Amino acid sequence: MSAEILRVDAIEPEPERIREVVRRLEHGEVVALPTDTFYGLAVDPVNLFAVEQIYQIKTRQKHKPLSLLIANVAQAYELARDSDSLLDRLAERFWPGPLTIIVRAGTRLPLRSTAHTGNVAIRVPDAAIPRAVVERFGLPITATSANLHGKSECTNAVSVRGQLGDRIPLIVDGGPTGRAVHTTIVDLSLGEGRWQILREGAIPTHEIVMALEH
Repeated sequence: MSAEILRVDAIEPEPERIREVVRRLEHGEVVALPTDTFYGLAVDPVNLFAVEQIYQIKTRQKHKPLSLLIANVAQAYELARDSDSLLDRLAERFWPGPLTIIVRAGTRLPLRSTAHTGNVAIRVPDAAIPRAVVERFGLPITATSANLHGKSECTNAVSVRGQLGDRIPLIVDGGPTGRAVHTTIVDLSLGEGRWQILREGAIPTHEIVMALEH
């Protein structure tokens, strides 16, 4: 069965359509939706059956933790075991935006959702649809890219349907994403004020260094 397409305004998401997306998440379904980089696969991260579905859909290796989208910085502190000034500086400078920050996960997340690493990757996207979903849902949502393992990431709903249309029940069509570049990933899970850039993406390395060392 082919995925249903639900069109949602990318600037001012219609509340009744956001409610429908949240209803699907509450029932453990996997929903593809646009972020500010690529389309992602959203599920309830504390529903282990739903989390397992993502790994099966993407044929993703199970030792890789899933990244989470949050609506605001306050949610980051709820998810992180320990927060410090490095998180503050990065969040103030780059969120909402294409920066993924890895922190030690607190007790709210099942260990399975961290792929048993004890870490969680979080970000506040510069996109109204996922933020509206998170706010309505009251929990973060997963944000792994909506593509098959080894295939290219998708920047529009048609591409998602082409790769995953027979594997997921719903695709939120919010038009093309704002950019087609990966997020930059910074690891703060090392502790003791240490940090590491794991992937340079939309935010260049020198901007991260400026934020953290000045």
